Amino acid sequence: MQNIDQFLSDFASFVWGLPLLFLLIGGGLYLLIRSKFIAFKYLKHAIDITAGKYDDETDPGHISHFQALSTALSSTIGMGNVAGVAVAISVGGPGAIFWMWISGIIGMSTKFFTSTLAIMYRGKDTAGEIQGGPMYFISEGLGQKWKPLAVFFSIAGLVGALPVFNVNQLTQAIRDIILQPNGWDYGVYSNLAIGIFLALITAIVILGGLKRISKTASRLVPTMVLLYFISVIIILIINHEMVPKYFVLIFTEAFDLKGESLLGGALGTLILLGIRRGAFSNEAGIGTAPLAHGAAKTSEPVREGLVAMLGPLIDTLIVCTLTALAILVTEVWQTGENNGVSLTAAAFASAFPSFGKCLLMITVTAFSVSSLFSYSYYGSKCLSYLIGADKKHYYNYFYIASILLGATASLNMMINLIDGFFALMAIPTMTATLIMAPKVLVAAKDYFNRMKKI
Repeated sequence: MQNIDQFLSDFASFVWGLPLLFLLIGGGLYLLIRSKFIAFKYLKHAIDITAGKYDDETDPGHISHFQALSTALSSTIGMGNVAGVAVAISVGGPGAIFWMWISGIIGMSTKFFTSTLAIMYRGKDTAGEIQGGPMYFISEGLGQKWKPLAVFFSIAGLVGALPVFNVNQLTQAIRDIILQPNGWDYGVYSNLAIGIFLALITAIVILGGLKRISKTASRLVPTMVLLYFISVIIILIINHEMVPKYFVLIFTEAFDLKGESLLGGALGTLILLGIRRGAFSNEAGIGTAPLAHGAAKTSEPVREGLVAMLGPLIDTLIVCTLTALAILVTEVWQTGENNGVSLTAAAFASAFPSFGKCLLMITVTAFSVSSLFSYSYYGSKCLSYLIGADKKHYYNYFYIASILLGATASLNMMINLIDGFFALMAIPTMTATLIMAPKVLVAAKDYFNRMKKI
């Protein structure tokens, strides 16, 4: 297991090198500038679309704009926001959060382009059903000669969509918050029991298909975000005198070249850490969100792009920031005793000594379980593209079995596994998006010109 752990660590470090940083951040910045900051100019219109103002049941697709965003958010607003932020702070200090913000801001533009393309170039699976996502906009938008790139994305997506990190951190939360304080035995067998329980819950939902997943997500996501938001705001109010200090520290340490907390002063490494955790949080440029948004009921591709860009705003710029400030102002990050979800739990316990960890347990469970549902849909779409829609259900069994792996393996092993395959998924997604960006800009100009006349 130690050799596997080291291999996955080396693999993740290799694929998350400077070339991918330039592709994700440089490419995203290019899209942001080329679109003249479209992600920020039409925020109100994006909210109106999400609220159902332009919904039309006769449009092609399977789910509403709101359900598409909820499905995408239920995967991004998960352990990446609770445990991923904690990992970033424990390894890179407060400055890592600044680079997560940069990733989120640029990610809004990236998601606009990728999800617009997911509707512009929808294809049909072998069952004749309309489908969207990177593999389809690559093969439909760039032509069949680019199909190897679409296949590459789909193969990487089979592993990238596995829920192992979320399960790992939920298992850790149950152990630290419920089992250990009550003096109950915990170890491999308790982890396995938790994994089996989560596998059963997941099976009930995901075997029901996309509509059951999207309906469950659209109920869970708003509730869990609100509960988490209120909880963290109370933590910040309790520690209000510390908020300005740490808010400033996020900016100053983002460019600090001396502190040991900043990986020995390696600014480039700190930036990569922030970008990796930002990508893990909002998945902009990775290609998972377009798989959900590609199923939206709409005949206007630009509308779904506008809805999708709300994702990084909510999960990275709002939820991740709240998590980071909660960890920083309670100063639990300086102890060095915790990592991942345990660090966030320590922050909640510091603010609410009697019930803080239980409160986090409730929100963490909602975050994790909702993520379990959505990622299965992504993986089954990848398998459907590779071997046919009639065989996509086989992925669900592989997916459910992987929950047991996530519950029993180490945190580093699981996070490096997903990080590595996220990086592989980003290569075809961003390459195709940058090539087809001019087509999105033409569609956007046409759409907004028509909207002005209404």
